[in-house]
Amino acid sequence: MRLYTLLAAAKINLYLEIVGDRPDGFHELIMVMQSISLADRVTVRSIGVDEIRVRCDHPLVPTDDTNLAYRAAALLADRFPGIIAKLGGVEITLEKQIPVGAGLAGGSGNGASVLVGLDLLWQLGLTQEELQNLGAELGSDIPFCVSGGTAIATGRGELLDPLHGVDGLHVVLAKYGSEFVSTPWAYRTYRAEFGDSYLVDAAGFEQRRSQVRSGAMVAAIGHQDKGAIGQHLSNDLEKVVLPAHPKTAHLKTVMASLGGLGTLMSGSGPTVFTLVDSQEAAETMAQQLKVEIPDPDLGVWTAAFTSTGIQLET
Repeated sequence: MRLYTLLAAAKINLYLEIVGDRPDGFHELIMVMQSISLADRVTVRSIGVDEIRVRCDHPLVPTDDTNLAYRAAALLADRFPGIIAKLGGVEITLEKQIPVGAGLAGGSGNGASVLVGLDLLWQLGLTQEELQNLGAELGSDIPFCVSGGTAIATGRGELLDPLHGVDGLHVVLAKYGSEFVSTPWAYRTYRAEFGDSYLVDAAGFEQRRSQVRSGAMVAAIGHQDKGAIGQHLSNDLEKVVLPAHPKTAHLKTVMASLGGLGTLMSGSGPTVFTLVDSQEAAETMAQQLKVEIPDPDLGVWTAAFTSTGIQLET
């Protein structure tokens, strides 16, 4: 039996700015993305039949061809005709630790890990750039999930400029299990409310990218200034998601009141995170949060910043 097991890191957005509309219908974005140690375990295993199978221990995760892990395997099978007939099919097992529908790129990380795992299992010899280009065909977050670490993401999120990571930062994350946000809804609503402020041409997009690259958040990361990173957290999608999700808005208020370096919603939500400067501080804050909001529907996690997206488990 041949198999590989990988750890697929969650990501948070330290910065998310919506710049304008793209000709392909997506939004032009500028984001600073960060991998964290909260991770799913993904195993790819050769099987003796010409099939792609997905198994998952979470009831809300589909195991059919709508799952990004399945789609990643199908994409590689399509690009390398005959590979399944030659080497056999694959069974993909997803062991979820990242909350589902949380704005933490759990599904994208699963897809990225399947690309990396099948490159090894099927001995395809693909470079990281080739894996990222394939991932971009499946979803905007997958190229970042392949490499991980800290990066500026532009375009629709698939164009990456790596940044030197920050050592020693930790996060407390919280999400109500019953709260979900539709990412397409969030972007459509933002366009409807704020579309008149969008930049409208490629020159404007590039100028704004340059401003962010030399701006406060990137400078804070470059100087390893943890306090400044916390002060410059920003997410445009909070403007539409928090008013429509008062429980998540209240969660953010409570988390911010507990201290830390800064508090923000990640991606399209509804996960909220607070940055802290030690694991001890993260664990203390997590316990305080559970006391402040003693709701069994509220999930709370702690994690550390990490420099990788996909790790091979040995």
